[in-house]
Amino acid sequence: MQQKPSEPALITPTAEIAVATHGGRAKCLQRLVRLDVPVPRTVALSFREVKGIAQGEMPDMAKLLEPFGETPLVCVRPSSEDPDWGGPSAILNIGLNDRSFVELRDSIGAEAATRLYLRFVQAYSINVARLDPDMFDDIDLAGQEGLSAALRAYEEETDEPFPQDPAVQLAAVLRSMARAWEGTTARLLRQAKGAPADAGLGLVVQEMALGLGQGECGSGVIQLVSSATGKPAITGRYRSQSQGREALSSEAGSVFLARDPRGPSLEDQAPEAFAQLIEYTRMMRVRLREEMQTEFTVENGKVHVLDGVRIRRSSRAAVQIAVALAQEGIIPKEEALLRVEPRALNEMLHRQVDPDAPRDVVGRGIAASPGAACGRIVFSAEAAQAAAARDEPCVLVRRETTPEDIRGMHAAAAVLTERGGITSHAAVIGRGLGLPCVVGASDMKFSVSKQRLTAPDGRVFKAGDIITVDGTSGQILAGDPPLLEAIQDEAFQSLMTWADEVRDIGIRANADTPADAQTARNFNAQGIGLCRTEHMFFDVDRLTVMREMIFADGEADRRAALDRLLPMQRGDFIELFRIMQGQPVCIRLFDPPLHEFLPSDSAGIRELAEALDLPRSDVERRVEALSEYNPMLGMRGVRLGVTVPEIYEMQARAIFEATVAASREGAPVVPEIMIPLVSARREVELVKTRIDAIAAAVRNERGSDFTYRLGVMVETPRAALRAGEIAPFTAFLSFGTNDLTQMTYGLSRDDAGRFMSDYVKKGVFPEDPFHMLDIDGVGELLQIGATRGRAARKDLVLSVCGEHGGNPESIAFCRRAGFDYVSCSPFRVPVARLAAAQLAVRDRLDPEN
Repeated sequence: MQQKPSEPALITPTAEIAVATHGGRAKCLQRLVRLDVPVPRTVALSFREVKGIAQGEMPDMAKLLEPFGETPLVCVRPSSEDPDWGGPSAILNIGLNDRSFVELRDSIGAEAATRLYLRFVQAYSINVARLDPDMFDDIDLAGQEGLSAALRAYEEETDEPFPQDPAVQLAAVLRSMARAWEGTTARLLRQAKGAPADAGLGLVVQEMALGLGQGECGSGVIQLVSSATGKPAITGRYRSQSQGREALSSEAGSVFLARDPRGPSLEDQAPEAFAQLIEYTRMMRVRLREEMQTEFTVENGKVHVLDGVRIRRSSRAAVQIAVALAQEGIIPKEEALLRVEPRALNEMLHRQVDPDAPRDVVGRGIAASPGAACGRIVFSAEAAQAAAARDEPCVLVRRETTPEDIRGMHAAAAVLTERGGITSHAAVIGRGLGLPCVVGASDMKFSVSKQRLTAPDGRVFKAGDIITVDGTSGQILAGDPPLLEAIQDEAFQSLMTWADEVRDIGIRANADTPADAQTARNFNAQGIGLCRTEHMFFDVDRLTVMREMIFADGEADRRAALDRLLPMQRGDFIELFRIMQGQPVCIRLFDPPLHEFLPSDSAGIRELAEALDLPRSDVERRVEALSEYNPMLGMRGVRLGVTVPEIYEMQARAIFEATVAASREGAPVVPEIMIPLVSARREVELVKTRIDAIAAAVRNERGSDFTYRLGVMVETPRAALRAGEIAPFTAFLSFGTNDLTQMTYGLSRDDAGRFMSDYVKKGVFPEDPFHMLDIDGVGELLQIGATRGRAARKDLVLSVCGEHGGNPESIAFCRRAGFDYVSCSPFRVPVARLAAAQLAVRDRLDPEN
C-alpha cells in the first residue's frame, strides 16, 4: 500500500522536523524559533511531500496557506539535507495580485509595491512558467507602466492572464521547484557534489518580510568572522529598499554593517536593528555551536531573521573557527578535530592561488603535489639551477623527471610533466620537497628540444614565459595570478596538539635529505619511516664518484670509489640523526638500478667520457651493457646488495659510524636499516650476515657499543605472501605500497596517468590505486603479510611507507589491520596526524564502527 504524504508542518518549537526528513534549512529555522529569534511564520514541507508534489500529489492549498491569513504574501525556499547540494532558486512575493497590489501600494507606497509585484511577475514567468527571459528585454520595466507591460507580455506568451489566486500561484511554484529537483541536470549536478542519487528536497513556505516600504527597510546578511581567515570581523552587506540577497548581488546601493570610515553603514542608519542582529548572531553561534551567517530583513526598523546558514569558509578559516569554538568551551576538542577536513590542511601548508583571482587555464593534469607557484619556464635541470642562481623563480618543464633532475627540482618553484601518475618520480619528489607539481598534462604538447609548450587552445609558451602551476587543482595557468601565503598559526598548532593527544597510530615522514628531515621535525613527525639513500648520490661531486664506481673493472676498484663515498654518506647520516634527536630513523639501502646514474643523451655521454678520461665508445658500451628491458623489475634493490655486496657494506659502515658519532653528542641512536625489494628469505639472510659483520667491525674499531634494527621493505607480492619465513630475521616489515601496487596490478605507476582517469570514469577501478590504497587487492596482501609476519614474530613492527601513508582512507585501513605507524611525505604529516586523530575519536564515539 502506497504511503500517504505527510501534512505540511508549521514550524514551532515542538514540531516534528528533522534534517533527514525536512532538510537543513527547515531544521535551522526551528532552532531559531526555539531561541525566540524573530523568524517570520514558516511552514515546512517534507522530502516525502515534495516528492509527491513532483508526481502530481498536491497538498491542500487552502490549509497550507491558512497560517498566513486572508491575504497571504509568502516566499518558497529549498531545504535540502546539505546546503552544498544546492536546490532551485527561491521565489519571493507569492500571493501578490492586482487586488493585494493596490492594498500594498496604499500601505508602503507605489514605488515599493510596484517593485515587489514586478519582481514576482518576472520570477514566476522565468522560473515557474519557464518563459524565455528575453521576453522582458524590450520592455521598460520602470514604474507602474512597466508592471503593466510585464503583465501584458506574460499574457501574450501564455495566452492567459497572470494568475491572481494565491493558492494557484503557490501550487505552481511548489510543483515547479519539486520537478526541477527531480530533473536529470539537477540530479547530476548534486551527485557531482557528493549527494546520493535519491537525495530528498524539502521546501519552506515563509511569510514575507518585505524589506521595502516606509522608514528604514532593507535586507542583507551578517556574520561575525571572516570567511577567509576565521578571525573575528563583522562582515556582510546591507542594502536599503531591497529583498533577499540583493545587497550581495550588486555593490550599488549596498552599505557596510558596522561603522566604517569608507562609507555609510547599517549601524549609522538603524543602530537598534544593528545591535539586535549582533545579539542574535552571537546567540546563534553559542546555541547552535557554529559560526553562522544571518540572512535578515529590516522592515520599518524592525529586524526579521529569514535564515541562518553555516558560513562558507576557507581551510584556514575552518581551523581557526573550530579551535576558537573549542577554546571557548562551545564544543569539545574532539568535535573541533572532526570539523576540519584533513586534506584541507594542504591549503595552510602551501601557497595557493587566490580563489577570487581570475584564472586563465591553459592546461590540466594530475594534481600530484599541492600548492601553487609562478615562474618562468625552463626545460632542463641546468636551466633551473641557473635561474635559482639569479634568484629568479622558475617552473621546470619535462616530459618526465628522472633522478638526474633532482637538483633542478630543488632549484625550481614548481614542476610540470607531460607523463606520470600520482606516484611517479616527479610526484613523489615534489611532495617530499613541498614543491607544487602537476604531472600527466597530456593535453598539452611538450617540445623540450625546441623549448616550447603548446596549450590545447593553440597558445605557445616558450622558455622564459611566465606560467603558474596549481598542484592542488591540477591546473596550469598563464601568467602570475595573486597567491595566498602558507600559514601555520596558533590555531593550527593547537589543533595538531589536540590531534596528537588522541591518535593511536604513529606518524613518521619519508625524508631523504637533512632539509627533508628538518621539515619532518618541524611537523612533529615521530621519526623517519623511509630515507631513500640513493637521492644522496646525485650531487655533482658524488655523482662523478658514483659513476667511477659503476665503471670500475673489479671489486677492488669499486671499493676504492666507495671509500670516497663513505665519508659523504656518514656525514649525511650524522646530520639526519642530529636533526631527529634520538627519534627513529629508518634508512633504506640502495635501491635503484645503476643505469639511473648514467647519462642517456649524447652530450651527457661525452661529458662523462671526459670526466672519466675514457674513450666515448667505452662509455657507450658500458651504458648499453647496464641498460635493461624493464629496469624497475631488474637489477635493483636487494639484488644489487647480493651481487655487488660492497655497496651495502659501505652504506652499513656509514650508518654505524654515524650512529657512534651522533650518540656521543646526544641521545643514543638506534638506526633502522631496511632492505628493499626482497622476495625471498635467503636474500635477507645473505644481507643480514654481511651487515652484522660490518656492525661487529665498527664496534671493535670505535670501541663503542650500539644496537640497530634490521627490517625489510615489502614491495613484492611474494614478500607479503612469504612474510612468515622472512619475519624471524627482521625486526620490522615496512610495506612500500607504491611498488607493491605496481607489481600487484602489473601496472607502471609512471604510465598509469595516461589512461587512469578513463578507467575510473568507466568503473574499472573505483579510484586510482596509486592515489588511494586498493583495499581489496593490495590491502589483502598487506593483511596476509601482517598476519603471517606476526605469527612468526609477535613483536614484529608493521608499517606502510608508500605514498598511501598520507591518505586518510589508507590510514583507516592500517589502524584496523594493527599496523604500528604510517610514513608519508613531510608536508603530508599534519594531514596524516589529523586523519589518525579523527579515526580514533570516531571509534570512541561509535566503538562498533
